Amino acid sequence: MPKIHPTAIVDPKAEIAEDVEIGPNVYIGPKVYIGRGCLIKAHTYIESHTRIGEYNQIGPYSVIGTPPQHLAYKGEETWVEIGNYNIIREFATIHRGTSQDKGITKIGNHCLLMSYTHVAHDCEVGDYVIMSNNATLGGHVKVGNRVVMGGFSAVHQFCRIGTLAFIAGMSGVDKDVPPYVKVFGIPAKIQGLNLIGLRRAGLSREEIRRISQALGIFLDGPATLKEVIHELRDIFGEDPLIAELISFLENPSRQGIMRRKPFEGEESL
Repeated sequence: MPKIHPTAIVDPKAEIAEDVEIGPNVYIGPKVYIGRGCLIKAHTYIESHTRIGEYNQIGPYSVIGTPPQHLAYKGEETWVEIGNYNIIREFATIHRGTSQDKGITKIGNHCLLMSYTHVAHDCEVGDYVIMSNNATLGGHVKVGNRVVMGGFSAVHQFCRIGTLAFIAGMSGVDKDVPPYVKVFGIPAKIQGLNLIGLRRAGLSREEIRRISQALGIFLDGPATLKEVIHELRDIFGEDPLIAELISFLENPSRQGIMRRKPFEGEESL
């Protein structure tokens, strides 16, 4: 049986794995599924329609599975999905999706969401992502693997954050952030290669050199986006690290992609 504190309230329609530990004054509503090995700390509130994987630590005072802050939401059945081995610290908030998107807000595996972080409706957060204190994602944001967000940073709705990008604290992101770069400012601008992040991820010196070369072609060349993608394919072939960058460039959001120099017909950043 789960270890449930006597002051906790668990809806009979919730499904809780047998070794889950639920602390004092926790509320768990209907259609909540919690996998094995999870620790739900005191005063956490999980309203409904939430699937939580295995070995997560949540709370205290976290609020998960509440309706989206979206005026078009009319009570449709939407969800939060959280993977495995995540740490979600005190006062973090994660809202359900909307029918205007896929209806799911997703958190991957091995993420750290520090105190007061916010993940809005329809966001997709990858694996090994770190969101520092008060970092905020607007609705429909997509965050790649191993992204780090500094404290009090914020990302505009619909933006994408590429794999292994670093967003410095106090930054306001209003365009897509390409993989492998570091950004800072309001609005955020690219400051260069996320060298520390690439080294921590275990990339070799040669891999980092290739990434740096590819980013130089993308960031500083005067070519159009289509020409940049064609040049990257010609030079790097099937290199999987550069393929990650190419894939990102091929699918810009409505916000556009952050770059040092504008593409033809774009305003300067």
